[in-house]
Amino acid sequence: MSESGDSARSNHFGKYFAVFLLLASLIFAGALYYAQVYAYYEDVSAATEPAMVSLATGAREPIPAENLRAIDGTSSPIRFRACFTISYSLATLSESYQSYPRATPLVAPGWFDCFDAVEIGEAIERGEALAFLDSKDIHDGVDRVIAVFADGRAYAWQQLNEKYAE
Repeated sequence: MSESGDSARSNHFGKYFAVFLLLASLIFAGALYYAQVYAYYEDVSAATEPAMVSLATGAREPIPAENLRAIDGTSSPIRFRACFTISYSLATLSESYQSYPRATPLVAPGWFDCFDAVEIGEAIERGEALAFLDSKDIHDGVDRVIAVFADGRAYAWQQLNEKYAE
């Protein structure tokens, strides 16, 4: 009789242990998801001043931006994203500021819904948006880039430059 009692206790222990492992895995997965998508980002709209590098002087010149929304992450220098509008035409920008030929927008977290990296990248490839240098080496090996559409929508991000090109 004690053998069957031990077997029943062992069987219950196994079920409880399996449930515990499942719950622990779900909690860990949720925490990992939160950390990747939300935890390390902060709103930096008030501290962000978009600029472009002048062709004439080679200096970074602030550009007036409206409706600015910007986020940045403390865990990586390439987590910065911004959305805003400007009133300059693409022709004026092209004549005045340094273009950025290797612009590759990086995906933003889904909750930062104003920034669509795929749309921006495809528009750059089709020539519907132009990319300009905001800051060279804003961090070691990282440039800040701004893409501007003809209707004044503008987007900024940070990407690895030629120092870390593969």
